[in-house]
This record gives sequence, C-alpha cells and structure tokens, in this order.
Amino acid sequence: MKTHTSETQATVTPALALQFLREGNARFVNNLRMSRDLLQQANATRDGQWPFATIVSCIDSRTSAELIFDQGLGDIFSVRIAGNVINTDIIGSLEFACHVAGSKLIVVLGHTSCGAIKGACDHVELGSLTELLSKIQPAVYEESRTPDPAQRNSKNIAFVENVADLNVRRSVRSIVNRSYILEHMIGAGKVGIIGGKHDLASGEVTFFDDTWLHDNTSLQFIAG
Repeated sequence: MKTHTSETQATVTPALALQFLREGNARFVNNLRMSRDLLQQANATRDGQWPFATIVSCIDSRTSAELIFDQGLGDIFSVRIAGNVINTDIIGSLEFACHVAGSKLIVVLGHTSCGAIKGACDHVELGSLTELLSKIQPAVYEESRTPDPAQRNSKNIAFVENVADLNVRRSVRSIVNRSYILEHMIGAGKVGIIGGKHDLASGEVTFFDDTWLHDNTSLQFIAG
C-alpha cells in the first residue's frame, strides 16, 4: 500500500480518518496486516509527510499506534507520553499536526493495565514522575464507583480501569479547552477528536463515542 500524499490527505474527513483506524485495528486483531513496502514509503515521504490522523498514547511498549491501527510510514503522527496525559508541549504538537501538517483526527488512546494510572492510584512520588502523575490525580479523585477507601488503589483492577477511562475523557476535554486553534478547527468540521482504549489482551481498541467531537454542535456537550 502506498503512503498518503497531499492529494489523498485532502480527501480525508475526520469521520473517514476514524473509519481508517477502525478498519486498521480490525486487521490487527485478526492478524490480517496489510502488505506494505516500508522502504518505498520511506522514500516517498523523504521530502514531506501527510498523515491523516494523530494518536496521543502512552509510552507503554505494547501500545505502538502504527501497529495496533495497522498503519505505515507517513500515515499517522504518534505522540507518546506516560499515561497519555496532556501538557503544553503535547498541545503544541497537536496544533502542528493538525493546523500545519493537515491531520484530520486526534485520538487520545488509553490502555488496560496502565502503569502510570496505577502509580497515580497509589499516589506514587518519584522524581519528575511525581509531576506527571499529578496530571492523572483529578481522574483518581473523580472516580465515584469505588467508595471504600481500602479499594481505591492499584490492586483493585476495576478501580484502575475506571480511572483510565476518566483520564482519557479528561484529556480530550483538556485538548479542546486549552487550544483555541484546535477548538476552532473542530467546530469548523476540519478536525475531529475522540478518546479510546486499547485492550492489551485482545488488541482491540474501543472508541468512546461520547467523546466524538467533530462540529460546533458536538462541542457544546464538552464545554467547561
């Protein structure tokens, strides 16, 4: 399969970009990866790149976005940080990916059994990691399905996964609320954003439909 060009990127809508990722993940789950000439793709993109989507995911070694969405060189931007948290540098990278390089979709991708989430659940403090985990703490405090304090730690798998889901949703809101550029592009229908979660055991990605923002109407449901 050939890599994307400026012409093919221009034909991609946010919804179509999401469809491409759904189809790619289905191929990954069923071990039906598309045949690609990676050297040809490297040569084809040496003078420019036109990725159709941008994935914000965790640094976990099992969550390579290119693999789990079955994409080749030049197809997607991959922004990786522990716990898929959002900071100013991540926002700037997303603004570059969408406003400058033409990406049509942002996906905030969490995953099961996330070490950063577990660390936040246990209130771990360790060097500079302390500051990173503090960005996940609001999701820990927001989790309301586990009232027993003794169960609010990384040993409780259900609690960890609830926090991971909340963290993804908070990250989607943070991107929209902190970037006027991206908010405007989403409102105009030029870019979409959605959260999702990768199951490490099955490989399947579940997209959170309640976080799908792609026009002014959908933005109204995430204000604040």
